[in-house]
Amino acid sequence: MTDVRIGHGFDVHAFGDGDHIMLGGVRIEFGRGVLAHSDGDVVIHALCDALLGALALGDIGRHFPPSDPQWKNADSRAFLRHCNGLLRARGWKLGNADITVVCEQPRIGPHVDTMRAALASALDVATDVISVKATTTERLGFTGRGEGIAAHAVCLVVRE
Repeated sequence: MTDVRIGHGFDVHAFGDGDHIMLGGVRIEFGRGVLAHSDGDVVIHALCDALLGALALGDIGRHFPPSDPQWKNADSRAFLRHCNGLLRARGWKLGNADITVVCEQPRIGPHVDTMRAALASALDVATDVISVKATTTERLGFTGRGEGIAAHAVCLVVRE
């Protein structure tokens, strides 16, 4: 089975001051922001880690270290395009991606289709290979207490 690989990614950011968050490349108005070096898009960060994991190329911090000032407030879609370039340069393409956002707030459902389209555009794939969904932790843990937001991503990559 050398023609397929899977990758898993996870990211989390604490909420902080602000009036919006970025999720899946989409600006979502919200009464808080996230504490992050870049734009703090947990969806894209988890997806990047999944893609890098499938390629055995480490994690997003290795490619875009938070200690590097050039990534301060960076648009995470640039990270995603970079990871997709690494994928394609090695003869792979995204088969599908499944992403779960974990939070109590904001409501994710109204933004799912826009996120799927933004992610598909950044990856140059059809929207129907990108799944975005959300869950809560039933008010348990840091996400349940409204202290932050997290995302899991799993991807399948296939030989081109």
